[in-house]
Amino acid sequence: MKTIGLIGGMSWESSLEYYRMINEKTKQALGGYASSKSLMYTVDFSEIEPLQRTGDWAALDRKMAEAALQLQSGGAELILLCTNTMHLSAQAIEKAIDVPFLHIAEATGQAIQQRTMKKVGLIGTKFTMEKDFYKSTLKEKFSVDTIIPDAGDRDELHRIIYDELVNGKFLESSKKKCLEIIERLVAKGAEGIVLGCTEIPLIISQEDVAIPVFNTMALHAQEAVDWAIQGEEAVA
Repeated sequence: MKTIGLIGGMSWESSLEYYRMINEKTKQALGGYASSKSLMYTVDFSEIEPLQRTGDWAALDRKMAEAALQLQSGGAELILLCTNTMHLSAQAIEKAIDVPFLHIAEATGQAIQQRTMKKVGLIGTKFTMEKDFYKSTLKEKFSVDTIIPDAGDRDELHRIIYDELVNGKFLESSKKKCLEIIERLVAKGAEGIVLGCTEIPLIISQEDVAIPVFNTMALHAQEAVDWAIQGEEAVA
């Protein structure tokens, strides 16, 4: 099994879930005492959040590239970034390393394509919803159109993520608000819902929503395990 490199800490709550899922999926695939060969580089989110807020993406690119290089130097044979938003730095990471980088939007797009859906709703941070990096990947590589919540709903989702979820606060009232936002996306024609923030699955699951939801964290983790066990060509 190849060694998976994880860039975590954004937030550590979801990074913990990544680690758990990757090891559970490895054990399911291989049985016995199997666990994943992996390395995790955890950044300090208190250094990341201000750079996001002020829009200093050049500094964030450098931090993500440095983290990926440290993992590669430590023996990682593929790299995962354990957050949706920071895939804005995907190109910087790919330029810095010589091993494969597994993009979360591509793992998600493959799952949507398998369900033959043409339009999905996307919820996450304002960066993920409003910038083009996620929507363009789904459109250009998988012919999937993406709709996002209205401005007020985007603000509320962003607040819930940064003020609550990344701080380990999981409120029933916020879960209800998220479900109401999802209902409005369904009314606009969404066939499925992309949980485009790795913290959102901590409060929203398939059992809560009538149409299919795509847990980006779980899909990303599964792709990593498949690649680590089978190899890049087998997965492709």
